[in-house]
Amino acid sequence: MKQETIIAQPVIETPRMLLRPLRNADAGLMRLYAGDRRVAEMTTHIPHPYPPGAAETLIAQAMRADRDVFTWAMDGSEAGGAEFLGLITLHQLDRDQTEIAFWVAPTMWNTGFASEAVRALIAANPLASQTIFASVFQDNPGSARVLTNAGFDYLGDAEAFSVARGAKVATWTYLKRLA
Repeated sequence: MKQETIIAQPVIETPRMLLRPLRNADAGLMRLYAGDRRVAEMTTHIPHPYPPGAAETLIAQAMRADRDVFTWAMDGSEAGGAEFLGLITLHQLDRDQTEIAFWVAPTMWNTGFASEAVRALIAANPLASQTIFASVFQDNPGSARVLTNAGFDYLGDAEAFSVARGAKVATWTYLKRLA
């Protein structure tokens, strides 16, 4: 019988927020922000309109021991900000590789929270990644800047399906080597 390795998901401190595991109380604000078309259309997986129960399902999946996607809430409450600012994830791939993805509430755009979260997660490297991949839609240059400012190198163009848009969308793909 193969023994499963369970990876503990740490709380990661940044100057203005905590990156912490999701909790059931996040569902309301997650529904509000993920339900915003501007957020959904910049992701591959968030549908628009955001269906009832989707936030609760995502939270339940994020709490499973056998998950391969590790999800952190961006929580600014310790620094006097909002309790839920957005999400950042690491998807565990093969051979010490992960893929990072993030979204921030529209009211927090252009505040540096995404950059702060990406840098902190890379520095903590909780999955002991040697390589981190990322991709963003080409009509989302703000997220591309977050990645390049965090030291990601451009790899090339590709396409990814956006559930909210119901179409394939051109992407820029990035890579960061940690080892």
